Amino acid sequence: MTRTNKLFGEINVGDAAAITRLVTPEDLYVFAHVSGNLNPSNLPTAGAAGGGAAEAASAPSMWVGSLFSAVLGNLLPGPGTVYLSQTLRFHDRARVGDSLNVGVRVARLIAPRTVVLDTRIERAGQVIADGVAEVLAPTERHAADDASLPGLTVVRHRHMERLLAACAHVDPMPTAVVAPEEENALLGALAGAREKLIVPILIGDAAKIRAVAEAHGADLIGVAIVDLPSHDAAAARAVEMVNEGAVSAVMKGHLHTDALLRHVVKTQGGLRTTRRISHVFVMDAPSLTDLLLVTDAAINIAPTLEEKVDIVQNAIDLGIALGIPRPRVGVLSAIETVNPKIQSTLDAAALSKMSERDQIRGGIVDGPLAMDNAISLTAARTKGLRSLVAGRADVLVVPNLESGNILAKELTYAAQAEGAGIVLGAKVPVLLTSRADDEGSRLFSCAVAVLYAHWLASGKSMVPPVIRADEAAERMREVE
Repeated sequence: MTRTNKLFGEINVGDAAAITRLVTPEDLYVFAHVSGNLNPSNLPTAGAAGGGAAEAASAPSMWVGSLFSAVLGNLLPGPGTVYLSQTLRFHDRARVGDSLNVGVRVARLIAPRTVVLDTRIERAGQVIADGVAEVLAPTERHAADDASLPGLTVVRHRHMERLLAACAHVDPMPTAVVAPEEENALLGALAGAREKLIVPILIGDAAKIRAVAEAHGADLIGVAIVDLPSHDAAAARAVEMVNEGAVSAVMKGHLHTDALLRHVVKTQGGLRTTRRISHVFVMDAPSLTDLLLVTDAAINIAPTLEEKVDIVQNAIDLGIALGIPRPRVGVLSAIETVNPKIQSTLDAAALSKMSERDQIRGGIVDGPLAMDNAISLTAARTKGLRSLVAGRADVLVVPNLESGNILAKELTYAAQAEGAGIVLGAKVPVLLTSRADDEGSRLFSCAVAVLYAHWLASGKSMVPPVIRADEAAERMREVE
């Protein structure tokens, strides 16, 4: 959009201009970084795990006052305006989610180029702030397009917060925590208990568990401990407790994945179902508008087409449990066309057709897709792809374990994603986090497991569906 400024001789008393601005959590974070104002009442962080924290935070008053500069510098008088002074009086606090009307009106003109304007910010007709601005009108004509600013990403895991909030109405899940003999493993399990997501039963070397707790000031009062120094014995006991009905989930602590899964998948006394087990990383990346599920990056090394059917179905089920009504599944390869020499493209094409024939249910499957055109609408359109999945995939199905593991770690360390890890296809969810995962990641995994277990038991998702960014844009086009 091109905006043309007004010179002093073109401005009249009574001229007015206004914009509408929605207050977002990102506004508050950016202002805190720029200003150095770390007043906790202005930061939507405290208690974020329980949800609602962003709604309680009020916008700093000086951030609210700064909105007048957008009207003065862009609209009236417009580009080239120089601020001289601004008085401000605040009558109420703006909060995250408020829609603010920011307006100015010319009150006086003082030659040769001073313009005095009444300034006012309202929310639904209620005055939030008002004052008087004095500016110098531009002396030269400027026709300016909307500025293309460098990108700015606020590292905030809003989807993780949303899923944690959705667990508020679900009972804590009894969970066998295997070998929580290290700081992150133990504190992550105790954090899940503190947030009322799980009721942990700690299985492992009791002396080591208590030593870790003491070293980090963690309280184990009321927490059950099953003393089994051997990791193998601890994993076996966790699986037994599932079969006895004593726990509803298993959580990996500080032990190797294969040491735990060996007991999960064993034919006699394990947790097998008719479906192949697979792992899903649920990734909340600040640079992406929606949750992204990556599978399989931890269990199936080089899955066959038959195994990929279960991998896809497991991921679709999890997506539905997490509030995605009809997950869009992109089956990845190096290219987006079928090449008989590249097995992953053949598998992708077969999976897409199987979805069309209801051999895979509940989602929309398409492939092969390259990584760029799976998550970028621009890339998909540039390559002329016509697909309900291309550019907007909720689930990425990788060709093999190596590529999936690399992708998940790239998202974690290069895109600042927070990730939850869960194993599906067993009798109960298995929280399969990395031994390097911190407390936040383990808490995220607890929330995902709780929501999935509730969906398995009830067939209903506890997560309110979110209108995805591309769907919102489409609805706006329809309105226009």
